[in-house]
Amino acid sequence: MHLWEAVLLGAIEGFTEFLPVSSTGHLTITEKLMGYSIDDPDITAFTAIIQSGAVLATVIYLRGDLICLLRAFFAGVGSSSARRERDFRFALFVLAGSIPIGIVGLTFKDEIETTLRSLWFVGGALILFSGVMWWADRVGTQRRHEGDITLRDTITIGIAQCLALIPGVSRSGATMSTGLLLGIDRVAVTKLSFFLAIPALVGATILQTVSEFDNIANGVGWAPTITATVVSFVVGYAAVAWLLKFIAHHGLGIFIAYRLALGSLVLILVATNTISAT
Repeated sequence: MHLWEAVLLGAIEGFTEFLPVSSTGHLTITEKLMGYSIDDPDITAFTAIIQSGAVLATVIYLRGDLICLLRAFFAGVGSSSARRERDFRFALFVLAGSIPIGIVGLTFKDEIETTLRSLWFVGGALILFSGVMWWADRVGTQRRHEGDITLRDTITIGIAQCLALIPGVSRSGATMSTGLLLGIDRVAVTKLSFFLAIPALVGATILQTVSEFDNIANGVGWAPTITATVVSFVVGYAAVAWLLKFIAHHGLGIFIAYRLALGSLVLILVATNTISAT
């Protein structure tokens, strides 16, 4: 992979990771347009690993909240009174909500890295899940706030996050939509989506780095992979800051319209054999 391609893919990853438009879907489409075989092990590993840059950006941006949660968690490990604190319980909620995607991701790893990377799935998911987002944005009451989130909420949202294993659905789109349907306000569920993303994406990065180290070295190359990761961090930091400000005052309409347009374009290009599905 050329370094300019790595920079472009890293920028796309960083910008789209936390927007409800599917970063994996965008990377898959772009990698295909660049001429790569999108189900090759080194390409699927590259796609997963560069997400760690955006995750690091989130960790740094939300470091104050994360430090509070970590302090509360470790305090609660050794103190029964600390376990009654809201931050301790919320930390446990986030951990519990992160479990489903780990189980589903490992169980269906082969299908996720091959069959589901077809552009038929990507285009279809972009369009179909837009309907779910539209409905959630329309009926969500937003009467509940961060302090009202329960264990049941995080597990439900964590299960919905599993849908993001289908490129085109969008992890943030799935979690934000589910949170809205549960009556949680947009800013609170967006932050929760960020928290739930950290264990999931860090786990995926470690797994792919260890299992596909040689494939990346002999395929895409580690220099482009690291370059893309750094770029995704820089762009991701700006994207996180922008999204939290934007979502406080706007609905999901602009993202839904974009998803419908992109999904339709992808399906048209595949149906007319302009590009192949895999």
